[in-house]
Amino acid sequence: MEKYGEHTRQELFQTARKACERAYAPYSGFKVGAALLGESGKVYTGVNVENASYGAAICAERTAFVKAISEGEKRFAAIAVASREEEAVPCGICRQFMYEFAPDMDVITCEKGGTLKVRKLKELLPEGFSLKKEPRP
Repeated sequence: MEKYGEHTRQELFQTARKACERAYAPYSGFKVGAALLGESGKVYTGVNVENASYGAAICAERTAFVKAISEGEKRFAAIAVASREEEAVPCGICRQFMYEFAPDMDVITCEKGGTLKVRKLKELLPEGFSLKKEPRP
């Protein structure tokens, strides 16, 4: 199993799954948790927080990133995303938001059978928008 310093993929995923219980999802009922691993080794959790004005909702991945960035973390190794109901995969807005900071980081999700699925963020968003000059494949 791949390790990230003191953390394994499985540990990150279990942290995300545990976090999803704290989500606020009274409208969709779809609770999502995220566990973001900074290069410092610190893990930041996030949950989705819905709002009666649907556009004001925020996803678990962005919640974790905002917490990490507000605490000074700027480089990231991996993020795990979990839900109790089914596989949770980052939405398009979250993919672009995360791409700003870590296009090469691992995104860890879990298929219905319990198998962890690991992809690079740039695989999930191959032509992500960036103001940085990056060579394209």
